Amino acid sequence: MKRNIVIATVAAAALVGGGTATALAVTGDEDAQVKQSSVRVSDDDRSDRDDSVNGTDDDRDDRHDKAEDGENAAEAKAAKVDAADAIAAALKNTPGTAVSAELDDEGSSLVWDVDVLSSGGSRHSVQVDPGTGKVLGSHADAEDADDTAQVRAALKGSSVSAAEAAEAAAAKGAVTSVDLDEDGRTHAWDVETTASNGAEKEWKVDLKSAKVTADTSSDDDSADDNDSADNDSDD
Repeated sequence: MKRNIVIATVAAAALVGGGTATALAVTGDEDAQVKQSSVRVSDDDRSDRDDSVNGTDDDRDDRHDKAEDGENAAEAKAAKVDAADAIAAALKNTPGTAVSAELDDEGSSLVWDVDVLSSGGSRHSVQVDPGTGKVLGSHADAEDADDTAQVRAALKGSSVSAAEAAEAAAAKGAVTSVDLDEDGRTHAWDVETTASNGAEKEWKVDLKSAKVTADTSSDDDSADDNDSADNDSDD
């Protein structure tokens, strides 16, 4: 996943007619009630076991990659609610503009974490159940005026929303992440998909035409890293 967002503590809200309160996500407070996602994932320690097995570094890396692909495939399959629907649910709960959405595992729970920028400029992180599409909770994120201005500038004149970008990229695989690229020279939606075998790929979705193209920047970065490693070994 592109980002691992730790869900912060949110204020408890009284249930209608119930008189009890539930709160989503807790960091550092084990006594607080937690509203859990309906989709559970196992905490797999296969990668730890791989490291303890004798073999070459390449063998261990291959086993680690296969284990990770298996986990990716299982999580993508477990999400019955796709990215576009998760974004729609988040915006119904918190009106504004969705600027990112990620299928993320929080401990043993799987959630859609949708980042929404309100018309007033405040940011909210909205968690959506990937099994039911229900909003589990939300909390306000710290505002950064510069970041907000950068996002608004990137979206100016755009006609393709985050949900539409997810729908456009869905033909490439199960969408697990949508994020606005406001830093690059050419602004676009960065979308990550997971194939049935767990292989992840990254795509660019044009903000005006919704055209989907392969994201080659990650390949360039990998090539640069490999070249650097080769040069170091030569020294």
